Amino acid sequence: MAGSDLVVARPEGLYCPAGDFYIDPWRPVDRAVITHGHSDHARSGHAHYLAHHDSAGVLRARLGADITLQTLAYGEAITHHGVRLSLHPAGHVLGSAQVRLEHGSQVWVASGDYKLEHDGTCAAFEPVRCDTFITESTFGLPIYRWPAQADLFADVNAWWRGNAALGRPSVLFCYAFGKAQRILHGVDVSIGALVVHGAIEPLNAVYRAAGVRLPDTLRATDPQATPALLATALVLAPPSAQGTPWMRRFGRCADAFASGWMQLRGTRRRRGVDRGFVMSDHADWPGLQRAIAGTGAERIFVTHGSVAVLVRWLQEQGLQAQGFHTEYGDEDAGAEPAAPAAAHGGVPPAEAPAGPHERGSEFPGAP
Repeated sequence: MAGSDLVVARPEGLYCPAGDFYIDPWRPVDRAVITHGHSDHARSGHAHYLAHHDSAGVLRARLGADITLQTLAYGEAITHHGVRLSLHPAGHVLGSAQVRLEHGSQVWVASGDYKLEHDGTCAAFEPVRCDTFITESTFGLPIYRWPAQADLFADVNAWWRGNAALGRPSVLFCYAFGKAQRILHGVDVSIGALVVHGAIEPLNAVYRAAGVRLPDTLRATDPQATPALLATALVLAPPSAQGTPWMRRFGRCADAFASGWMQLRGTRRRRGVDRGFVMSDHADWPGLQRAIAGTGAERIFVTHGSVAVLVRWLQEQGLQAQGFHTEYGDEDAGAEPAAPAAAHGGVPPAEAPAGPHERGSEFPGAP
């Protein structure tokens, strides 16, 4: 890898040598820029954290209230050791951000995880012009094509309404951070009550505190959650709740799983649920193509997911592309493992618009 590259691979994670900081490192480091609060990208043990304002609640809840954390607004920039850094909406979950780095003539963007369709619970994805783009490829296969959000929720509502008419609780398994709040935001609340697992409600509170409008929810243990109410309720629970004693209170319920992996034939059967809803907070195959094209980048580095397939497709389009080995995993509801990352490599420029704010070096720990 060229010594002038703005981001390089180290055992700790993706490292910016000029700025002396890491992006979503998987081993403890001094300074970490965090793209979002999912545990494969935001890990404990770093001395200093930098993230978007809306990630603060999740990061402190998951990593400790006393972590040293600096936050930025979208488009706000700081300069650290000569590297101008700013965060831009990724559309993945609350507070998710792409990291734009500018140093000399180089402009890089590390996208973290992202999706293109706006879901109403986080800032919508914005393409950021650059010469080098670091992209995920969780669903980097042509088979993955998501239904429009309106069609998805029409299906969820019809399933819930049909169960309610039969007096059966509707239990929908989904990832607790991001997907659960997206479901709450999108379903028809006139059908019945919304009941959530104890792992989900604290994250609902973080979203509400950030100004995201979510409908009222109950925990299954609340006194108001009577058998009569549960009979027509939509119950949201993390995948880990499946088959546990917690589920017994819902009796002969109907169950479903919300995940991008539901696109795969046989996944619903392996999960042992009645229904599967194709729903992901990651970009699908056309979304990955549009996002990459929107950057104008001529050099692409592909991280976790179907790395080899996306790299080959990009090379066929005449772009410089290669894999970037990382330790990021899949948090898309834990339904299926992501395709093995193939290819190792390193991860530079076009002009991107400056953000509305500019600050000096304020990264925690900066000299």
